[in-house]
Amino acid sequence: MSAHSGRMFPWLLLALSVCAHPRGRGTSLAVSPVVPPRHMDSVLDILDALESPARGGSPGTAAALGRGLGVCSTPGCRAVLGEPPGHPGRPPALTPGQWQLLTELLRHDPATPELGAVLAPDGSTVALGPLLAGIEAGLRSGGFGRPLPTLNPPADPLLAVTITEALGTSFLLVQGGDNNATALGPGGCWDDVENPQNYTLRGPPSPVPDPVAIGAMDGAVLGAQLARGPLSVAELLRGYYGTRNGSEVGRPPSSYRRRAFRALVGQGQLEKEVAAVLELLRTLSPTSELLRDVGTQEVVAVARRAAREFSERYVECPAIVPRCLWGARPYRGSPALLQPPLGSVFLHHTLEPSQPCRTFGACARDMRNMQRFHQDTRGWDDIGYSFVVGSDGYLYEGRGWHWVGAHTKGYNTQGFGVGIIGNFTGTLPDPDTLALVRDELLPCAVRSGHIRPGFTLRGHRQLVRTDCPGNALFQEIQSWPSFQGTPVALGLR
Repeated sequence: MSAHSGRMFPWLLLALSVCAHPRGRGTSLAVSPVVPPRHMDSVLDILDALESPARGGSPGTAAALGRGLGVCSTPGCRAVLGEPPGHPGRPPALTPGQWQLLTELLRHDPATPELGAVLAPDGSTVALGPLLAGIEAGLRSGGFGRPLPTLNPPADPLLAVTITEALGTSFLLVQGGDNNATALGPGGCWDDVENPQNYTLRGPPSPVPDPVAIGAMDGAVLGAQLARGPLSVAELLRGYYGTRNGSEVGRPPSSYRRRAFRALVGQGQLEKEVAAVLELLRTLSPTSELLRDVGTQEVVAVARRAAREFSERYVECPAIVPRCLWGARPYRGSPALLQPPLGSVFLHHTLEPSQPCRTFGACARDMRNMQRFHQDTRGWDDIGYSFVVGSDGYLYEGRGWHWVGAHTKGYNTQGFGVGIIGNFTGTLPDPDTLALVRDELLPCAVRSGHIRPGFTLRGHRQLVRTDCPGNALFQEIQSWPSFQGTPVALGLR
């Protein structure tokens, strides 16, 4: 297996990579086309143009064009969607700049392992490859275009082109390769969220970095929706992701992708389908070589591990927006390391901002304002909280898992401080936000070794003379399993 891994990993990177090439700055005096930012809104503008009936477009135009540019190049994907057509020329409906962006996002490059991705309005980074493959599979399953083939051995076509082939091959390679290799992650950050041009991974790449996982979940969820009946892809994506980075309309459906994927594909089904697609890959070249010495029981073990780790990381645990994405200032001074696992979590409300934030743009702005207040007014080295919870479905990284915070005076080294944006003196956060902390963050932190299984949850007021986290929220958390009352009444301000 290890010999196979060393030989096959470069092939896998080539097969799974749909990369954006850096834009060179040559000395030519020729006028370059104006290339839109790498944002989902730019992709929606392209889809609008391609699908316009007045220009001869249709819901399948973008998916077919994507395959011509290299979206579906892996053996399993080709077995489902067929061999890609020849490389297309620029459609008249697209400007030269739009065409350059699209070809950059969907062109293979073996030198770079990350996939071509765009920033979505909810702050997530989405790989277009698995998204467009899932969209084509859904359209064809719903009766638009050629029907999908019946796979032998049987495997779910939609899951094969979005996630199961990538998961199976990634974990198979890690199983017999470098002990330091990872099969999932990492995430990354954009150079500018208002005008994103370059995305940089935050660690050593795997065949399934975070944007691929997100694009695959979205491709599966939206492909399943298209299977029920063809729709305009542009309108489907616009409704799913929302529009514009600073939209204040409200939380978009894409922020519920983990819940939607869990409802569509439970861990048990995911395990079954990863095993099924690996058996399919035995019959295909060049993956048949990768599986030559792999027995059925090993396939089952790989599928079980892949489904478990993927589900824990991307389905059961909440997404955390990194500092570099919400626009954090640098830490001042030298941060002190925590010594996990810790035994406590301290819950706060922010009080100011007093209103819950429901979009990435609003929550990121609140994070910057709080950090500025903590650093410039209070004189702290950084934003005080370990994590901050928005009502947009995401956690925001403050001091994070590794550094001592400034959230609960006298107890900062003993636990993590979690603040929920808003004033919860008289009202509660919405049920989804409460569930994000109670049912996702806390169990995930135990599984990942950041807090002890028998940890205690306390409100800020139990340790410091303060009203925090507000009467309504404090009353709520007393019913949570990990809550522990305090034996000493400290009184309130």
